[in-house]
Amino acid sequence: MNARVMGVLFDGVTMDQAVDRALDLMASGRSAYVCTPNPEIVWDCRRDSSLRRAIAAADMTLPDGIGIVWASRVLGCPVPERVTGYDFLLALLEQLKGSVYLLGGRPGVAERAAAAIEARWPAVTVAGTHHGYFEDDEAVLADIRAAGADFIMVCLGSPRQELWMEANRPRLPHGLMTGLGGCIDVLAGDVARAPERWIRLNLEWLYRLLHQPGRIRRQIRLPLFALAVLAERMKNGAPKSPEP
Repeated sequence: MNARVMGVLFDGVTMDQAVDRALDLMASGRSAYVCTPNPEIVWDCRRDSSLRRAIAAADMTLPDGIGIVWASRVLGCPVPERVTGYDFLLALLEQLKGSVYLLGGRPGVAERAAAAIEARWPAVTVAGTHHGYFEDDEAVLADIRAAGADFIMVCLGSPRQELWMEANRPRLPHGLMTGLGGCIDVLAGDVARAPERWIRLNLEWLYRLLHQPGRIRRQIRLPLFALAVLAERMKNGAPKSPEP
C-alpha cells in the first residue's frame, strides 16, 4: 500500500522489496532516481514546490524515519515499515554486483567512504568519487558518465540532492541515483550512527540531537509536522482510502 503524507506519496515497500526494485531499476538500463524523505523534508515540501515536484518525479520514494511510518498510520494508509536511507544503502550494497559512484561530502570524505565500501563489499567496484562542493554540474556529469556506474550515491543534502537528481536524470544515460544525505559521512567514519538499542527504540533522531545540538533548528520541524498530520486527520475524518 502506498501512502500519501502531507502531499508526498511514499512507496509502500519493505526493505527487501525496496532493494529488489532498486536492482530492477539498475537492470533496466535507463537513468532513474530514488528519494528518501524524512518528516523534515516532507515539512519543507509544504512551502517548496520545486522540492515537492522533484520527489513526486522519483522512481521510488522511501519512508525515511519513524515519523513517516507514524503519520501513514494516523492517516489510514500505513506503509509496511521504515526504510531509512542508510539501512537501504547497506542492504543494497550487500546485493550489488556492480559499480558505485560517490558524490558529496567535504573534499576527501568520498574517498574515505569509497575505501570503506571496497573493504566491506569486495563485489562492489567504486567507479569514481567527487566532493559535494562544486558549481559546475557538467564537469561532474561528465565524470559520472565516464565512470559508467550502476549506482550513484548523491549525498548533497536536501533539497539540493533531490533537485539535482531531477534536473540531471535526462543527462545521464543510465544508473540509479539515490539521495542519501549524510550517509557518506557515516560510511567515511566521520559521523557515528546511533547505537542499535537507540535505533530499535526509534530514538535515533534524539541520539543525533544530543550529539549534535545544532540540529535543534532543523528538528523543531518535527513537532510541527506531527501537529499538521493530526490536523489533517481531524479534517478528513475517516482514514483515507489506500493508494493503488
